[in-house]
Amino acid sequence: MEFTAQLIAEMTNGKVEGDGNVKLTGFAKIEEAEPGSLCFIANPKYANHIYDTKASAVLVSEDFILDRPVNPVLIHVKDPYVALADLMSAVEKSKPRPHGVETPSFISEGVNVPDSVYVGAFAYIGKNCKIGDNVLIYPQTYIGDNVTIGDNSVIYAGAKIYKECIIGNNCIIHSGAVIGADGFGFAPKEDGTYEKIPQIGNVIIEDDVEIGANTTIDRATFGCTRIKTGTKLDNLIQIAHNVEVGKGNVFAAQVGVAGSTKIGDYNQVGGQVGFAGHIKVGNCNQIGAQSGIPSKIGDKNRIIGSPAIDFHSYAKLQVYQKRLGDLFKNK
Repeated sequence: MEFTAQLIAEMTNGKVEGDGNVKLTGFAKIEEAEPGSLCFIANPKYANHIYDTKASAVLVSEDFILDRPVNPVLIHVKDPYVALADLMSAVEKSKPRPHGVETPSFISEGVNVPDSVYVGAFAYIGKNCKIGDNVLIYPQTYIGDNVTIGDNSVIYAGAKIYKECIIGNNCIIHSGAVIGADGFGFAPKEDGTYEKIPQIGNVIIEDDVEIGANTTIDRATFGCTRIKTGTKLDNLIQIAHNVEVGKGNVFAAQVGVAGSTKIGDYNQVGGQVGFAGHIKVGNCNQIGAQSGIPSKIGDKNRIIGSPAIDFHSYAKLQVYQKRLGDLFKNK
């Protein structure tokens, strides 16, 4: 990568403050940057770093004001974090992409693989699969029978997609993810053993979904387990059978969702949150890390704890708990 600050400004609909001809060769954290680096400030608490950074240019907000002169060029944009993401995406897309079918790999007879598709070595593609344009299937991937993968999706090395699952357009499935394993369904018998309940449904992943490494999404008992458009799942997440996750959600690592739970749209879920089964979660909630969600919740809540309560009440409880020792001493 080599761009001028002025070109970066044009790409981000920004405005340069300083020398627009300065050369930029890479991205860096503002506190670790070297000459040639492009950085950003999205959170005001990091603004002090701009006065001693070695970066050549910094993306800042449109209303960012300096207290004193600085060395780097400023590029004023509407949202520095979004601008940085767009720039990094543009750089990533400019890199050469793999192409063709490597050997050894196995593609079932009759499966049409468009010329624009990459299939890595030791990949397996089962019967009656449908593979869209510009799909990247990295080495050692398993794709079972009757799977559909939409245009521009990326399946990283070692991911497993079981039979009859559907992956939409522009999806990313990272290494070690398992899509469509059996849901955890067992019927207790009188003799204390368990009878396995066949899981005959599938998993549907809609467009623009990203699934992190070693995340597992179980197939439905019947019907489908569904992840809707634009949702982003971190690494090491478990989604059980017949769960529905709505649009535009973000889940941090180690979230677990028990069977048949329905989660709405645009929720932000912290790490290690656990959802009980057969409950309904609304839209636009913020759920703090390690929270337990045992029952239905509505829309636009900020909750934390196990069982989860609103942030304000939780903060008061933490204060009270810290004072418990002193209260007992006074008795």
